[in-house]
Amino acid sequence: MNPTVALHEIWGEPRGRIAALILLLLAIAAAVGPVFLADPLAQPDILAGSLPPGVGHPFGTDQLSRDVLARVVAGARISLSVALLAVILSATIGAAVGLLAGYWGGWVDALLMRLVDGALAIPRLFILLLTLAVWERIPLLALVFLIGATGWLGTSRLVRGEVLRLREETYVRAAEALGARRRHVIFRHLLPNAVGPLLVASTLGVGDVILLEAGLSFLGLGVQPPTPSWGGMILDSKEVLVSAPWTGIFPGLAILITVLSVNLLGEALRDALDPRTA
Repeated sequence: MNPTVALHEIWGEPRGRIAALILLLLAIAAAVGPVFLADPLAQPDILAGSLPPGVGHPFGTDQLSRDVLARVVAGARISLSVALLAVILSATIGAAVGLLAGYWGGWVDALLMRLVDGALAIPRLFILLLTLAVWERIPLLALVFLIGATGWLGTSRLVRGEVLRLREETYVRAAEALGARRRHVIFRHLLPNAVGPLLVASTLGVGDVILLEAGLSFLGLGVQPPTPSWGGMILDSKEVLVSAPWTGIFPGLAILITVLSVNLLGEALRDALDPRTA
């Protein structure tokens, strides 16, 4: 399907339009928020403790007098950046492995898929917890790499299935019969036609990575303080959740709204790119 037509169909659906607008507003807030909001690390009056939402602090302050709104916006930059970079990395690796396995077939397909099956037998969360537990303070880029490098297995099987279907198409067989190189067939015929399912899976994967990063940060194994992250803010709010519930409610709502919007956008994108509805 033409990308312009797909975007028009997504925008035409209420769920796709609402999800896109929410994510756009979130991205704008994350980009320009630091210009208008307080420093998320500033502790102007630590003895004052947590202040409820009010005129000066729409989301209130936490137990260290840090502005919750500023920290939620700063956490959006972290969560969205980690999710997007990790998904791009996993999609790249998964697409490469899936293309190799699906197009070459034979022992290459058997070897790669058996490796993928073996890796899928080990829970991803277990691998991440085991790796991060030995890291006293993990750099943000290392966290992105670990999440991305452990999330490509399902993508590779998806792309492989698409390539197995596409390589039997008439235009692919015709290109091979005319002597087209394998590189030309892969990048001119196979990969462009496998982008649709890959894009849908990647979009839905963003929500999964946001939840995964928040969970790791809540366990103290993800983004390390004082860098704001939604999971870390919920962890910090445990001590004052009864007396100052806003310190945990607002980052929790940010996770809920963002993941729900990403999933709705992914579903709208899937319906738009589904060839059976074309």
